[in-house]
Amino acid sequence: MKFSESLKKNIDFRTVYRHGLSYADRYLVMYIMDNKTEKNRLGISVSKKVGNSVVRHRLTRLIRESYRLNEEQLNRGLDIVVIARVNAKGASYHQIEQALLHLADLHAITLEKKMESF
Repeated sequence: MKFSESLKKNIDFRTVYRHGLSYADRYLVMYIMDNKTEKNRLGISVSKKVGNSVVRHRLTRLIRESYRLNEEQLNRGLDIVVIARVNAKGASYHQIEQALLHLADLHAITLEKKMESF
């Protein structure tokens, strides 16, 4: 991830939960908070309710890869926490990617593509 770091400390997650803004859809919940730096920090949380360790790690990989491939479209300077819901257990990569992009649009953190006029 070029423009991002991982969010690892429990206190950082709690700060984002407490002070951040959240939106949810069928598969994911996304919390966003400004971190006043030039990089994003991404945290991913998958509860034991979702499934065993194989299922949880698969979802973590899908979310991280979806973010990595689309991070250039997102604003910088944010703490982002993504939580997988139980419905995400059987979801495909494309469903997770669409959910992530949909939540980013709801948060209005996607960069607008500049159109060139001819």
